[in-house]
Amino acid sequence: MGGQYRITGDKYPRMRRPRGRRRLAFLVVASVTALGLIGWGTLQLIDVFTGGDKASASSAACKKKTGAAAEATSAARTSTTSAAVGAVPEPGRITVNVLNATPRGGLAKKTADELKKRGFRIGDVGNATAAYDKKVKGPGLLLGSKAAYATVLRVLGTQLSGAELKTDGRAKATEVDLIIGTAFTSLTKKADADKALAALAQPTPAPSASKKSC
Repeated sequence: MGGQYRITGDKYPRMRRPRGRRRLAFLVVASVTALGLIGWGTLQLIDVFTGGDKASASSAACKKKTGAAAEATSAARTSTTSAAVGAVPEPGRITVNVLNATPRGGLAKKTADELKKRGFRIGDVGNATAAYDKKVKGPGLLLGSKAAYATVLRVLGTQLSGAELKTDGRAKATEVDLIIGTAFTSLTKKADADKALAALAQPTPAPSASKKSC
């Protein structure tokens, strides 16, 4: 460049921003940062005060539900136990008619005597009627009323493994028939029958409710 604007010497002028603008920019950044921190802190305080109440209410509701579920489970177990115990009568309350449906003689009396030793009451002893004579293919048929199917017949069934259970129209639930079939050899061994009877009398506990977090 020439003329009156010629630059001489070994130093050149530096271009600097005015100090006032730098201070203004710094103040703006500092203000925005401060406002952000204040806003974040306010949100945290709101969350602490409101969230704590919600957590307490949720915890109380969870405990209430858990307690109610536990009480319901306990009541169900008690009900199941009472029903199971009451549903299984003792052998001494059951009258058994022992009828022989096979061509082999003496089976009815022999079986009746053994059942009597095991605590059952014995009713009629003799041959089966024409409806069942030589028509029972298995070890035996246990015949009783509909009310006896899940109770009395199951108790008697512990004494003769493999016997078929069937109902008829009789009214008395505690009187049942044991009809000896062609596959009959003997009653179940007393020790095994006693175990089966004990298991039948033992109530089955209700399933525990699965634990779920609230």
